[in-house]
Amino acid sequence: MSPLQNKVAVVTGSARGIGKAIALKFAHAGANVVVTNTNIDGMNQTVHEIVAIGRKAIAVKCNVTDAAEVSELVKRIQEVFPTIDILVNNAGLTRDNLMIRMAEEDWDTVLDVNLKGPFLLTRAVSPIMMKQRHGRIINVSSLVGRIGNAGQVNYASSKGGLIAFTKSVAKELASRNITCNAVAPGFIKTAMTEKLDEKVKENYLKSIPLKRFGDAEDVANAVLFLASEEASYITGQVISVDGGMYTG
Repeated sequence: MSPLQNKVAVVTGSARGIGKAIALKFAHAGANVVVTNTNIDGMNQTVHEIVAIGRKAIAVKCNVTDAAEVSELVKRIQEVFPTIDILVNNAGLTRDNLMIRMAEEDWDTVLDVNLKGPFLLTRAVSPIMMKQRHGRIINVSSLVGRIGNAGQVNYASSKGGLIAFTKSVAKELASRNITCNAVAPGFIKTAMTEKLDEKVKENYLKSIPLKRFGDAEDVANAVLFLASEEASYITGQVISVDGGMYTG
């Protein structure tokens, strides 16, 4: 049997990049997937590819920073699927600048999407998982949430906060057989990182012990493991997917 056979997984930010790779990985593992994003065309494309694999999928537009929209998302899922087994909080964005030049709006936007979003989704989905006495919550953090990065105080703070959030939720929900873990990707080849200057990429590459950039598939593989029964005794942990950049 496939590791996620007939499980229902919600993946935020799954119109492209890492989120899409996770959604497709879950579908190949037997799960039915709720694709959510604000990019309608991208969501529909992800759904199309999941259906082609032979699994069920729905696309629901949702601004993860809006509690009302998150509630509507959960309501819509329950109209279609009998359970919510897995939640992947992947939606995120950057608004990079040096701290002294950073606009307050850019701080608020990044913290809202990257940290408040996972809080709202997890809060909304947890009662369902608690009633089932089973669930998997996986948060997509970042290497910079562990080590910091110049020009990204907002992003690093949001992702560091997400790690602390993960550990706290793990302790709150463990008694109901719900695990909560995080993955912390390093330099992953995505549309966002492709925009970086070539010299910046070269400098990053020098700091990676495995001497290659990661693929979205590398992150998806780690998330799939944490969502599976093989990880049933793992909670409150952060798995680095960074080629060896962080070994603390």
